[in-house]
Order: sequence, then structure tokens, then C-alpha cells
Amino acid sequence: MPEVIFPGPEGRLEGRYHPQKERDAPIALILHPHPQFGGTMNNKVVYRLHYAFHELGFSVLRFNFRGVGRSQGEYDEGVGELADAAAALDYLQSMNQNAKHCWVAGFSFGAWIGMQLLMRRPDITGFVALAPPANMYDFSFLAPCPASGLILNGTADRVAPPRDTEGLVAKLQEQKGITITHRQVEGAGHFFEEPEHMDAAMEIVGEYVRRRLTEGTR
Repeated sequence: MPEVIFPGPEGRLEGRYHPQKERDAPIALILHPHPQFGGTMNNKVVYRLHYAFHELGFSVLRFNFRGVGRSQGEYDEGVGELADAAAALDYLQSMNQNAKHCWVAGFSFGAWIGMQLLMRRPDITGFVALAPPANMYDFSFLAPCPASGLILNGTADRVAPPRDTEGLVAKLQEQKGITITHRQVEGAGHFFEEPEHMDAAMEIVGEYVRRRLTEGTR
């Protein structure tokens, strides 16, 4: 899988890009956890998400936010990271101008950034949010949430407690015109540390995305 360097708002950004042979393949952008707590594009959950989408037929890009790995710049409280994500999506779309579907998937901090990107980019047709930290960040900007998606968390998550995730889901499910699917992995922690929990999470993601693509719905 080729390493790529593409322009971001504060200099170059480092990524891994895994294309499909089909010119009209759907595309997916994968966003990593908090840069100041060890989050990188090589996080195990992010890595597994990347390959889960590729196996579903997507051309996939994951990348390091500013200040992580070989990406230039410094951590910017989420503001700059959102700009990085927008630049990454621009790059991905420039490489796949015939893509019919565009998805964003994020883990923890990356889920928060991904949901904000969703609000800015009406071309995003679906999302996956793993362990969104609804206890730490304000998700009230999702009013209304512009696309249907999957929110997935572990029942034993101590970083982003399930009750906060459930509250976020309840608010989003009140909205009309979209469908928010909520699934939980029994006994899983924030990082889905146990192999069986990780496998269960990826199976849920695969089933959900496959169904959405089959239905062809937004």
C-alpha cells in the first residue's frame, strides 16, 4: 500500500492510500484518535477500519493529522485537524473523480472530527463513528445530521462511557430524513483491546456498510 504525501493547510500531510482497480469505486476517509494521546494512522482500530473498507470495495485513505509522524504543523485543538481532514478528502476525491459514494469513518477523537466534516461536506453519503467521545466534546453541531450512519461503541468503555454515547444516539435518532444505527460490542473497552471485540466491531461495520451499498440509500 503506497505511502502518500499531500498538501495540507500547514504543510505536507502523510498518509496511506489503498486504491481499487475500478475507476468508479466508492471512497472512504479514515480518521485516527487524539494526537496528544498517542493517536496515529497506524492505530490498530484505524488500521482495521482501513482494511475493512478496502475489502468492501472502497478506495481508502488514512493519514496523520498535523504534528503526527511526518505530517507538518502542530496540534490545533481540533480546528486545524478538521481542516486537515477536509484537505485529505479533497486529495482522495481528486484521485477518484468518478466515485459514486463517499464515506468517512473515525475512531474516538477521529469520530468527532469526522462528524464535523460530515456537516461541511454534503457529498459524504455515509459515516461510521467508533467510540465517539460524547462526554468530552460537544456534538450539538449535528443539527440536523446530514447523512445516515453507524455509531458503534463498547459496553465497557471507560474513556467514552456508553451512557453518553446513548444520549448522543437518542438525540440524533429524533431527526427525520436520516437513520442512525447504534450497535454495541458487549464487554468491549474503548480501544476494543481483545481480539474478539475487535473482530466483532469490524464485522458489524462490514455488515452495515455492505447493506447500505446494496440498498444504494443515502
